Amino acid sequence: MRKIILLGYMGCGKSTIANRLSKSTGISFVDLDKSIEERTNLSINEIFEQKGELYFRKLEREVLLELLQSPETLIIGLGGGTPCYANNHELLKGEGVFSIYLKAAVATLVDRLVSNNSKRPLIADKSEDEIKEFVAKHLFERSFYYNQAQHILSIEGRTKDETVTDILEILA
Repeated sequence: MRKIILLGYMGCGKSTIANRLSKSTGISFVDLDKSIEERTNLSINEIFEQKGELYFRKLEREVLLELLQSPETLIIGLGGGTPCYANNHELLKGEGVFSIYLKAAVATLVDRLVSNNSKRPLIADKSEDEIKEFVAKHLFERSFYYNQAQHILSIEGRTKDETVTDILEILA
């Protein structure tokens, strides 16, 4: 009942890497945000708009705990803010948990986010300079929580397949 948790800032590749890791290992991948959306029949944006962030963060912790307590081995992709609330960062060190922070430089994240910012509500209306400032500030604020992961894996200069191989080596 091992849990492989991927965490990091939006744009670091959590979902893409988790999907490839799932195909490579045969372990099911669960995206925490998608699980929350399925449970509520609302998008994350709609939850924030209709019920507020506090409601979302409580639900996020509840769903995360359920996934961690489930009997099956899973790959769990966290939302970018998940480790930063409700002491969720403490769950990254639990028994049977392998938590991996996919670490990326601000410039890498900005390059990735600028190209599809319309799909990212937090930055949809921001210019490239504003996105850079936003990402740098958030990364600074969140670094303590991200660094609680058991493994920190830089994705700089690595292809998606190389990153998956790096994770497989960590898990071996």
